[in-house]
Amino acid sequence: MDVEHVVGLPHPRLRPFVTRYSGYRMRTEPGIHRGLPSRSLTLVVTMDGTVDLADGRFAALCGGLHDEAVIISHDGFQHGVQCDLTPVGVRAFFGMPAGELSGVTVALDTLGVPAAELRERLRVAATWADRFALVDEVLSGLVRPVRQQVEVAWAWQRLAAGAPVGEIAAEVGWSRQHLSARFAAEYGLTPKVVARVMRFERAGRMLRGERRPTLTEVAAACGYTDQAHFNRDWRALCGATPTEWITAELPFVQGSEPG
Repeated sequence: MDVEHVVGLPHPRLRPFVTRYSGYRMRTEPGIHRGLPSRSLTLVVTMDGTVDLADGRFAALCGGLHDEAVIISHDGFQHGVQCDLTPVGVRAFFGMPAGELSGVTVALDTLGVPAAELRERLRVAATWADRFALVDEVLSGLVRPVRQQVEVAWAWQRLAAGAPVGEIAAEVGWSRQHLSARFAAEYGLTPKVVARVMRFERAGRMLRGERRPTLTEVAAACGYTDQAHFNRDWRALCGATPTEWITAELPFVQGSEPG
């Protein structure tokens, strides 16, 4: 097994729109990889091969928010750059709400990105730092003014801080039903589902840490009622139990989350 994984930050002006870059080069046994639900949308440009999903093969892609694992088949070699986009980044780069990409994956060139040219330039760049700088350049050229409803953006921020949905609705002066409808129109998922995904993401970040806690500790720290609740939620969102995921995939993603 030969795994190289490098994480970088975008240029400061892009950080409201992109949380991180990940460069990867992995040679393993052929198999599957689970793309887990998170608060980020995923932009990938391969440098060799394709990303093979149930609905197509992509040399460069963008995938929306989702509440179940995306199954990626591979032949044992994966090489490319991944960018984690914020929902507001989708508006900034592509001029659309993140909700339009929810649960789907599209070829990057359909969004106005010169994917073939970018892929070729990434291939000839000498270092990961050079590749990340190249992505900075391309994404910076896409940025446009962002128009987003203030209440919906505020609701996202409050969910990320751990606020309950009912409390957020009261803060913005909407009913829970109206908040859910407007929120889903922007992001493609309801506040309740996004809160569930964010909790799942926090649990995954803990499991990727240098000192891996017990599953009981993760469940308690992330607000699950007990370990059984944690196991059920993880299986629903990941398609495997935490123990199965740790055994199958943690060696390939260890340390892949920032701080």
